Amino acid sequence: MITFSAAQLEQWLAALLWPLTRVLALLAAAPVLGQTRLPVPVRIGLALAVVAALAPSLPAQPPVAPASAAGMLVLATQIVIGLAMGFALRLVFVAVEMAGDLIGLQMGLGFAMFYDPGNIQHTPILGQFMSLLATLVFLAINGHLLIISALAESFHTLPIAAQPPGASFFQVLARHGAIVFVTGLQLALPLIVTMLVVNLALGVLTRSAPQLNIFAVGFPVTLAIGFGALILTLPYFGPLFERTLDQALRFVLQLPTR
Repeated sequence: MITFSAAQLEQWLAALLWPLTRVLALLAAAPVLGQTRLPVPVRIGLALAVVAALAPSLPAQPPVAPASAAGMLVLATQIVIGLAMGFALRLVFVAVEMAGDLIGLQMGLGFAMFYDPGNIQHTPILGQFMSLLATLVFLAINGHLLIISALAESFHTLPIAAQPPGASFFQVLARHGAIVFVTGLQLALPLIVTMLVVNLALGVLTRSAPQLNIFAVGFPVTLAIGFGALILTLPYFGPLFERTLDQALRFVLQLPTR
């Protein structure tokens, strides 16, 4: 008869529980994979499948009982690491939405709001459009597979240990938030400059012909030129988004453990 000791059962439980916790935390915060539209059972099943596939290649885990205080600390650490990785990746999509909001504001579409059932809030229509475009590009470049690959590598760069991350871990993660403003401005800058030139031209035209109704002429002109400039700049969106996502993936693998 095959028998198992309590220590063996605890070791097997820990080998499944701690990696699964990190994977679930990542899927809860990651872009696309963590959307509320994706049913919870599907996400749990995906996490179990990922852990089952990664289990043979995972490094050795600390000899800590899962039910002990040290085991709870390891569990909390895996939650923090998973959420941090998902948060760093989600910032890429936040930057894209910020670019869409800036573009819509410059084009005079700041009033055009769209209800986003995923985030349960009203968002500007161009920000939602840019977010959907980023999702399509993300799936086209197999971004979901890149996230799973980075997750598998993170168990070697950020191994499961009984020691929680240090202050530098959170400092580096906070500095990474600058990607929202840098990437968002890079995406929106061509449209911002174009709208600035259009507004200057309309201002000169108003001074030259005061009888011209600038409100009746300026809004259609601004919209037409804005959409035209947006169409011309869309081919450059994919490479910039892919480069930013690659930087975010490399960042999550370089997070300090101390």
